[in-house]
Amino acid sequence: MAIFQPFCIVLILSSCVLAQSHGNVFNVLDHGAIGDQVTDDTKGFMDAWEATCRSSSASPTMHVPANKTFLLNPLNFRGPCSSANVNVEMNGKIIGLRDPSQWQCDRSGCDKWIHFKHVDGLFVHGSGTIDGQGEKWWHPSALAITDSNNVRISGLSFRNNPHVHVVLDSSTSVYISNLSIEAPGNSPNTDGINIRGCKNVFISNCRIKTGDDCISIVEGSSYLNINNITCGPGHGISIGSLGKSGSSATVEYVHVSDVVFSGATNGVRIKTWQGGSGHARHIIFERIRSRQSDNPIIIDQFYCPYQHCTTQASAVHVTNVTYSQIWGTSRRKTAVNFACSETVPCTDIFMDNININAAPHRRHPSKAMSSCQNAHGVARGKMVPDVPCLVRS
Repeated sequence: MAIFQPFCIVLILSSCVLAQSHGNVFNVLDHGAIGDQVTDDTKGFMDAWEATCRSSSASPTMHVPANKTFLLNPLNFRGPCSSANVNVEMNGKIIGLRDPSQWQCDRSGCDKWIHFKHVDGLFVHGSGTIDGQGEKWWHPSALAITDSNNVRISGLSFRNNPHVHVVLDSSTSVYISNLSIEAPGNSPNTDGINIRGCKNVFISNCRIKTGDDCISIVEGSSYLNINNITCGPGHGISIGSLGKSGSSATVEYVHVSDVVFSGATNGVRIKTWQGGSGHARHIIFERIRSRQSDNPIIIDQFYCPYQHCTTQASAVHVTNVTYSQIWGTSRRKTAVNFACSETVPCTDIFMDNININAAPHRRHPSKAMSSCQNAHGVARGKMVPDVPCLVRS
């Protein structure tokens, strides 16, 4: 009996340690989710999130297991959470309802599908897939991060989401890596990653194929580093649009490097509306390759996708923009296009070692060319096409 008693104590202590080691993992299956791609698993996910967010353990984890497909309505994951670091490990597949009329939306509407708000220290990762099945309506954004700090997103695949795939809004210190994003080339407004009002954002090693911008950077964003991206089809990496409806907008300190554009509508683009104000400045595009993009290098201060657009004098100031080591081919004859405002011209444009040729065409062979309006700056090194229209500052 004396020997048996210590053994029992050891067994009980071992059980306690085992229970404690799994006490910070909250599996959605344990909270009612089924994962049979037919049952609505929204409540199971919300219950698992609430348990994760309430947990005071060092790093609680909401776990979405592999080999399951979860059908979900819009999810609003709200913080702040008790722990400084919160994990969402997504290894399974989640899908949205195909029929727009069946979506159960809250009062704010259906503009976001999976929404994290006020969640600092969030880490969303795994080998799972987020498939919005948006072919019938192309409306809500798939994954949105709002008012959150120190966020990481890594390893996930996004497919056919109804609108923007990843939205970053009013957040700081966001790290995104190793994402695969794919939607049909003709799908409307399906930006890969949209950044608004964010600071200190790092995006690397992502493969993006969409019907809109691969990455779009809009007002209030600064200190962004984007590198090792493949983009195409899609509308390229865009700063803007900025200044719509006479608004003031600023984007600054953006560094884009080591990007390959394949069959994209644009390569590196800055687009602003007439009538706006503010600035897009301190921007670097370097080590960029274009494979038959329509507009490899473009600044458009007259952006307006409508038939009737009003000419206005004010504009967002585009200044201090560097283009360095950009090469490849252009599907259009004009490979470099700077369309800048007469009243607020583009200034301090620096070009270094550009080598973009017209894509080979048997019937109409031609050399690439440049076009400038009210663009001031300097060019050095090898320049193909030559940019004599750039007014020396």
